[in-house]
Amino acid sequence: MALSSMMYTHLPVTQAASGATRFSLIRSSHHQEAVLDHQQTKTSNKANRLAESLAHLLHLHIDTPPRTNTHSTNWNLFTEEKISTPTTSPKESISEKWREIHGSNDWEGLLDPLYPWLRREIVKYGEFAQATYDAFDFDSFSEYCGSCRYNHKKLFDVLGLSKNGYTVSKYIYAMSHIDMPRWLERSQLVETWSKHSNWMGFVAVSDDLETRRIGRRDIVVAWRGTVAPSEWYEDFQRKLEPIGHGEAKVEHGFHGIYTAKCETTRYNKSSASEQVMKEVTRLVEFYRAQGEEVSLTITGHSLGGALALLNAYEAAETIPGLPISVISFGAPRVGNIAFKDELNQMGVKTLRVVVKQDMVPKMPGIVLNEGLQKFDDITGTLDWVYTHVGAEMKLDVGSSPYLKHGGFNLPGFHSLETYLHLVDGFLSTETTFRSNARRDVALVNKGCDMLVDDLRIPQCWYQLPHKGLVCNAHGRWVKPKRDPEDIPSPTREAQAQAHALQVEMMESDFALCF
Repeated sequence: MALSSMMYTHLPVTQAASGATRFSLIRSSHHQEAVLDHQQTKTSNKANRLAESLAHLLHLHIDTPPRTNTHSTNWNLFTEEKISTPTTSPKESISEKWREIHGSNDWEGLLDPLYPWLRREIVKYGEFAQATYDAFDFDSFSEYCGSCRYNHKKLFDVLGLSKNGYTVSKYIYAMSHIDMPRWLERSQLVETWSKHSNWMGFVAVSDDLETRRIGRRDIVVAWRGTVAPSEWYEDFQRKLEPIGHGEAKVEHGFHGIYTAKCETTRYNKSSASEQVMKEVTRLVEFYRAQGEEVSLTITGHSLGGALALLNAYEAAETIPGLPISVISFGAPRVGNIAFKDELNQMGVKTLRVVVKQDMVPKMPGIVLNEGLQKFDDITGTLDWVYTHVGAEMKLDVGSSPYLKHGGFNLPGFHSLETYLHLVDGFLSTETTFRSNARRDVALVNKGCDMLVDDLRIPQCWYQLPHKGLVCNAHGRWVKPKRDPEDIPSPTREAQAQAHALQVEMMESDFALCF
């Protein structure tokens, strides 16, 4: 079944997280459904009926656009004080409750209503996942397509994430020629930075100040996702393969990205699995040697959420006694019931954030999924049935007064920025969108068209000026050369990592002298 695909064509600017107007109106009684103009409603009736039929087939919740105009709220009645409101709340110390917030009790009693300290942490990890999109080069006419636009030392500075108190220690690369159509990005040019690899994310670690606030040294792995034609997910349902030493099985394509490697490549002589585990193990050993308590938090959106689970499974097998949590957004099912059971037995805690209208978390296994467990007495345990893992935090596009509620907006429903907006405004399933939500509403439209037109925020606004072209000294518009420090180089990255390790060891030796 062919459905429209979504491409993240937005590109980062230095001050992406600031300067845009934010709004904090509560939905009025007249905005239970989005307001669409009469012409749009008239011309989209056939499409809406098709979307509704498809929604019934996929068991999705789709709001029907109103047939007539409703009374409009005056969105212009915002004061300068509201426009100038900071986009983040003051940070609270969570050191005494970090284990509960990290999922030690499977977030029992913290999700509905949503505990404020947990909300901040979910958004923090979601922003790390969003960074893997914002810094990624999607331009198929670029020789660096598939790479990160910035070196790891300045990634957070450029994206405005230094405020979170983490430092990137390593980039992760994955093979891009696996047997899935358009799974990863490739340049159309002959001469490229790499013909075989894609930048897939990073490893970061909390600095001393953030470590004191959150009560432990936190290692974060953020995996980049992708949004692709739904035909991929049809293939998933027939390709489960074994993982580990028991009965666990996982989707073939996810596992291929995580484990593929090739000796003749520059960036994937070792697999994404080997890269990330080597760095995580190094960091755990280093900080444990300093007597610190260490945790591992793995995050990702869409495909990135699937890779996060595979990463957590391997980390739990490899590093005993390490608290491991997965915070995923819009992630598909990954493995069978045995895979879920083994993760639970190893103590991996998983929080799946899902939007009710998003179709990706319903795949693979739209029909053949964990719902069949009710028939175990008749069929026995079916090792080929896909099953979700962990606790679920379910959000609803209809809860926000700022979002368009009608139609079949697959890209908008699945967008990570839509997810983060809904997390920021969620109080409980019994209450309305919170009035003091701080996150900038304009961010929702970075790569899609989800905000109501009254807000006057253009769709897909997040891109480089002039779509990356610059005017040279001769008055011609050309693609600029990258700064040398931002050109991918495995040698330079290895040298930078070795230098960072040497500095850490010197600081450690110095501290032991006093």
